[in-house]
Amino acid sequence: MQRTRFESIGSYTPATVRSTEELIASLAVPRSLDLERITGIKNRRVYDPSPEHYESSFDLALRAIDDCLKHSDYAPDELDIVISASITRTRGKEIFCYAPAFGLMIRNAIGATQARHFDVSNACAGMMTGVMVLDRMIKTGVVRNGLVVSGEQITPIAETAVREISEPYDPQFAALTVGDAAVAVVLDDRGGDHDEIHYVELMTTSAGAEHCIGMPSDRSNGIALYTDNRAMQNEARYLQAINRMAMFLKDTGRTWEGEKYDYWIHHQFSAPAIEYISSLTEQHFGTPMPQALNVLHEYGNTASTSHFLVLHEYLAQQQIPKGSKILMIPEASGIVSGHLAATISRLEA
Repeated sequence: MQRTRFESIGSYTPATVRSTEELIASLAVPRSLDLERITGIKNRRVYDPSPEHYESSFDLALRAIDDCLKHSDYAPDELDIVISASITRTRGKEIFCYAPAFGLMIRNAIGATQARHFDVSNACAGMMTGVMVLDRMIKTGVVRNGLVVSGEQITPIAETAVREISEPYDPQFAALTVGDAAVAVVLDDRGGDHDEIHYVELMTTSAGAEHCIGMPSDRSNGIALYTDNRAMQNEARYLQAINRMAMFLKDTGRTWEGEKYDYWIHHQFSAPAIEYISSLTEQHFGTPMPQALNVLHEYGNTASTSHFLVLHEYLAQQQIPKGSKILMIPEASGIVSGHLAATISRLEA
């Protein structure tokens, strides 16, 4: 079986910064929650809405791919497959594309005309799902390499929330945490001891799907996100994911301590929640947790791009030594949990 690796990584974030303070001040209802304290999010990046520089999901994705391929040994026409994992699929102002597939349009735009293509959709675990699928395809010899990309122009749900929130506790409050970003990674079959994706496992428990729904607003012309955070983010949900990982480690003859993770990256949705998950995990396994890498303070929740945006930012700051073992933990609507472990040495940003 082939050994896979992350061959290159790229990202793009819009230049415009919008603070939590500014966002809360825009609400029609009196301020009742300290959102920055509750979430740990101070700023987020917001797409350029001007007609001459409009940044749709498609535009963001192409810029992340450009950054990724600058660090890759592969030219676009050498890619075997292109997988798009965006939740948001905008191309142009207020144009949401269901067909043709984003993967096809991206493939054609970058000149990867020989590549296969498709989309995956799995909420904020979308990018990790795309990596899992590509990892399996490479390991079974279906392809030799491929690109996974996500462009998220997701702050329109925050714009809707600002217009519509009318109560101190409102199902659209989670929409105020999001930020726009894009990421792209190339995987190939040249993995080795110092560069390898060790495993990617995901699990969906559909019983919680109704707790976080993105859909057209039922009150205005816009996209909205309705979330029951109390039902979705709680100890029972977190323990379910922790127990699932414990089962995986046991079934594969591994232990948490024996894996020697250097860093771990959680979905960037709430700093206090990430700390709580870390505490529960430490209690369960009875060993100190690896160093957590977070960028939510300045970028917020960037949906499916969040884990790889964190990885890219820390690589850009040269804060991840070569040969480090990274563990990524999703917390996605659906409800999706799981883990991705990889040792990285080649990646640069």
